[in-house]
Amino acid sequence: MHSLNEPRGEAYVGSVSEKPGKLADGVVRSSGHDPYGIFRIEAFRSLILGGVFVHIGTAAQSLAICWEVYQRTDQAIMLGLIGLTQAIPMLLFTLPAGYLADVFNRRSVMVAGLTGTTLTSLALALFSYTRGSIEWMYVLLFLDASFHRVAIPARTALLPLVVPEDQFEGAVKWRSTLFQLAAVVGPMIGGFIITRSIPSAYLFSAATTTVYIILLFRMTIPDAPRTHRGQMVKQVVEGIRFVWKRRLILGSVSLDLFAVFLGGAVYLLPVFARDIISSPPFGLSPAEVLGWLRAAPAAGSIAMALILAHRRPLSRSGRSLFSAVAAFGIATIVFGFSRNFWLSWAMLFLTGFFDNISVVIRHTLVQLRTPNHMRGRVSAVNFIFIGSSNELGGFESGLVAQLWNPVVSVVSGGIGTLLVVAAWLKLFPGLRKVRELSGPMDEDQQIGS
Repeated sequence: MHSLNEPRGEAYVGSVSEKPGKLADGVVRSSGHDPYGIFRIEAFRSLILGGVFVHIGTAAQSLAICWEVYQRTDQAIMLGLIGLTQAIPMLLFTLPAGYLADVFNRRSVMVAGLTGTTLTSLALALFSYTRGSIEWMYVLLFLDASFHRVAIPARTALLPLVVPEDQFEGAVKWRSTLFQLAAVVGPMIGGFIITRSIPSAYLFSAATTTVYIILLFRMTIPDAPRTHRGQMVKQVVEGIRFVWKRRLILGSVSLDLFAVFLGGAVYLLPVFARDIISSPPFGLSPAEVLGWLRAAPAAGSIAMALILAHRRPLSRSGRSLFSAVAAFGIATIVFGFSRNFWLSWAMLFLTGFFDNISVVIRHTLVQLRTPNHMRGRVSAVNFIFIGSSNELGGFESGLVAQLWNPVVSVVSGGIGTLLVVAAWLKLFPGLRKVRELSGPMDEDQQIGS
């Protein structure tokens, strides 16, 4: 799964305390709740559309990688090693990438990262077609994850530049909705493609990143204050210190880190699709079953995101966060015990359904409590927490599955998630007390006392 006294919204026309007015591109800001008003901002549409394309391609490629590795090795630990291979670049390069996003043009940083991932996807297609060694495919995965890490902080830090603060929570909700829609469509497309040609999934991913690059070049993005170049280590440490001193941010991102690290089951889905779930409906092949299972959490996220997008901002955000993470753990436990396709699909649906609440609260909290000149670095710290929970959690799941079995791995992880929730309620009591994310907070709420 920021200080309100620091300046925010420098890229907007007028301060955030002004009455409804016009943005630089002529879009009228409204004080009423309009769930679709955010789409009148052209730069937001282009940024999100490109991101959706890339998410679809990445989801298809991820499905292909896991399926190909498991088909060629028949070892759960090899699936876990995919997570570890992708986690190492995230730990090494995400913080420097946050620095790059704060001192260089963020669009240029994104284009550089996307160009790299395009080339690695093409190389994966070639190695898959020629049945190249698994070892070299791990090397390409490492490079792909490295380029991916370069682009992410810059992409996240671009959003507040094109969206006014009073619409930012809505922008996060719609971004989450559309990206989760992509996470549904991507595995479905991926399952269809890999049943016929695994290399084609990698080519498809390369095509989507190329589309995003084109859209980025066509966007009009307002300029914003940047951090001066130099002393990268010092400035990266400033980003870490910023998160560490703000207990609300630290509590929310670390809750996601440990909950998903223990409760994630995504990397083991090839095992469940091929070896555990019996009698799939509609005559689905194991590869297509995998596509359905991988799509289920995203479908759940879409359902919750649509609910959130059509309602006013959350009024008890802290309580909602803890409740959602606990429900995520319970659904994970039930999935681990299931052998029925529909029950398994439903439980994965619920993991995404409840996880989306955590995503909206965490991203809104982090972005709105961080001044623009630090958003790249703070976003990088946030993504280290998020990325490490997913990728290292995948390695942990594969290792436990190899030592015992996949069911033990998933069920014990879900139980661990519930224990984390109980511990964080004690460690970060201020987080539970948070109400409206965009509303004012007193000092006690800021430090999570």
